[in-house]
Amino acid sequence: MNAPRFAGRSGLASLSCFACALFASAMPDALAQPFPQRPIRFIIPLAPGGGVDITARTVAPRLGALWGQTVVVDNRPGGTGAIGLETAARAQPDGHTIVMITGTHTARRATHHGRLPYDLLRDFRAVTQMTRQSYVLVLHPGVAAKSIPELLALAKAKPGGLTYGSAGQGSLQHLSGALLGSLTNTNLLHVAYKGGGPALADVLAGQISMVFATPLESVPHIKTGRLRALAVTSPKRSTALPELPSIAETGVAGYEVTNWYGVLAPAATPAAIISILNRGITGVLGTAEMQERFKADGVELVGSTPAEYQKHISAEIVKWEAVVKKAGIQVD
Repeated sequence: MNAPRFAGRSGLASLSCFACALFASAMPDALAQPFPQRPIRFIIPLAPGGGVDITARTVAPRLGALWGQTVVVDNRPGGTGAIGLETAARAQPDGHTIVMITGTHTARRATHHGRLPYDLLRDFRAVTQMTRQSYVLVLHPGVAAKSIPELLALAKAKPGGLTYGSAGQGSLQHLSGALLGSLTNTNLLHVAYKGGGPALADVLAGQISMVFATPLESVPHIKTGRLRALAVTSPKRSTALPELPSIAETGVAGYEVTNWYGVLAPAATPAAIISILNRGITGVLGTAEMQERFKADGVELVGSTPAEYQKHISAEIVKWEAVVKKAGIQVD
């Protein structure tokens, strides 16, 4: 995984100075006007309320202050990100439209190769990986399981009786449950939504049994007792919930799912503008305010270069193609 490369800046005043210097040094003669010239549209290809949406809405005002333009968060849910990503791919490649993706979208490429209206490698340029985090397997308190072994025993006693939600067919949340079922020979019934937020809402309402949720969206409900957390999907424990074991620790050998968020721009976006976007976003993520805010929620901030992030996306696609094939995961 790429190591963080933050310079330790703090405060929006220093960010504004940083932006001025950046505009002067990075903009080529070919671009007659400074960037940005108008509000920036930050497309979130999932429904409001999930971890992606929370992250974008936390960062957007800081970017707006840095760039001197409003950064508008534009939720475009549907098709497990297909609608929002297709919109972003077709946008004017001038840096004024960017889109956030997650590990879900590299996994979805593995399960839907050739059947998507966009291509992550052909239609976009990498800007930066923003975060890295685990999912937390959370249940409605009415589910009679307080550990992974108890959950699996319940699932085997009532095949198809336990339901789990996800951000859609082929999403990383979907594959998290499919991989657990495959490795333990249990039947967990998948229910697809238009985003992690709606899936979590239905767990809270008792409409479905459980969901693999981000710490950002689930920790407040875990602390109030509205959700019961069993384990995390990453190989290491989460800083937000250190008392929870990893799923692998509970006896499910080989289980590992690590999610992440990152930013892309349309493929023809000039390199100089990609550089400005990258330095702006990583600059905001590198402030003490952001570091403390996200660490408390069990989220590791990354802040990679465009080249590092492009390499990461390619590696994730290869990884999930192998996992899907080995586990025999089928996506309708």
